[in-house]
Amino acid sequence: MAANDYRAYLRNHIDMEEAPARAPHTGSTHRALIFGTLAVMALLQVASSVAILLHLTGYLREVDLASPQQSPNEEMHSETLIGDQLKSLKKERCRTKKVMPSAHLPIKAPIILLLKDQNGLTQIAWDDTQVQNLKRMKYSENRIIVDDPGYYYVYAKTCFRYHEIHNLEREDISKIELGQYIYHENNSRPEPPTLLAKSSGTPKWNTEKYNKYCMEQGRGVRLEKDDRIYVKVSNARLLDPAVEETYFGSFKISD
Repeated sequence: MAANDYRAYLRNHIDMEEAPARAPHTGSTHRALIFGTLAVMALLQVASSVAILLHLTGYLREVDLASPQQSPNEEMHSETLIGDQLKSLKKERCRTKKVMPSAHLPIKAPIILLLKDQNGLTQIAWDDTQVQNLKRMKYSENRIIVDDPGYYYVYAKTCFRYHEIHNLEREDISKIELGQYIYHENNSRPEPPTLLAKSSGTPKWNTEKYNKYCMEQGRGVRLEKDDRIYVKVSNARLLDPAVEETYFGSFKISD
C-alpha cells in the first residue's frame, strides 16, 4: 500500500515538472499559425492589387489603340486644308463685299448759267471732273444716273450770296424768293419729272452790304436702273461758287 502511494506521488511529481515544458511549445505553435495567416493575407492583398493594376493597364491600352491616330504628315495635311479653306473664305468675302453706290458733286466753277424753264428755274451744272466721287453711279447732262436699283438717300445744298459792291445794277433783292428743287426722272416711264423735295424762302436782305442765304434738304426714294436726279434753283445768278457750300449727291441705303 505504501509502495503504491509512493509510485502515485512520483507520477504526480513528474507530471508537474513536465507541464511547464509543454506550455512554451503550445505558444510558439499559435504564434507560427498567426504569422502564417498574416503572410497569406498579405500575399493575397498584393496579388489582388497587381491583378487590378494589370486590368486597368490593359483597358487603357485598348482605349489608346482604339482611338484614331494621325501621323505628322496627316496633321500637316489637315493644317494645310484648314489654311486653304480660310483663304478661300476671305476671297469669297472680298468678292461679295460690294462698294455701295454713291455720288457727291460740287458746283461747277465758274458757274455756267443755263437756260431757265417756264417756271423761271435753272438747272445747276455740277463739276463732272470729280470722278473719284462717283462710285457705281454716273453723271451726264447735269444729272446723276442710277446704275444699281435700290432705295437711295438724295441730298442737295445750295448757297446764295449778294455783295452790294459787286452788283453794278444795285437791284433791290429785299423781296426776292430763293428756291431749291430736287427732281427725279423715271427712265422706264415717259412722264414728267417728279419733284422729290422743295425748299424756298424770302430772306430779308439789303440790311448789310454782304448777304448770304443757304438751303439744305434731302429725302429717301426708290430709284431704278438709269433713273436720273437733278437740281434746279431760282435766281441762279446769286449762287455761291464755293464747292464746300453748294453740292449735290446721293447714296444707296438698301436694296
